[in-house]
Amino acid sequence: MPDQIKTVIGFDFGTDWIGVAIGQTLTRQASPLKAVKNKDWKSIKRLLDDWQPQKLVVGLPLSMEGQDQEMTASAKRFGRQLEGRFGIDTEMVDERLTTREAYQIAIEKQNNKTKPEIDSLAAALITESWLQNYCED
Repeated sequence: MPDQIKTVIGFDFGTDWIGVAIGQTLTRQASPLKAVKNKDWKSIKRLLDDWQPQKLVVGLPLSMEGQDQEMTASAKRFGRQLEGRFGIDTEMVDERLTTREAYQIAIEKQNNKTKPEIDSLAAALITESWLQNYCED
């Protein structure tokens, strides 16, 4: 992995809300940030300006069999738009079961989280997946 990647922002794309998380390659951990409304490019730009990530990751929604589904093309388009608008290398990451896992975490911690908070928790899981699988010593 290139040394220059230290900060990663992950996105869980949705039709209403986009979950956002910040990850660090040093710790290989991610934390949820505030979700943004879909197409709220100003808020996304503000997050990118504040955190200065060297990499963006976007959850790729696939069926359990690994096939494209209804949301796959929209998520891919969002990833291309991020890279095109902001000039930051963007990678798609398999997000199967991350939203379900995010809900499970919230239930186990007895947190009544809103849908945008769940989306950002899912974004943190997506980001950590990238960090664990793609960060090499």
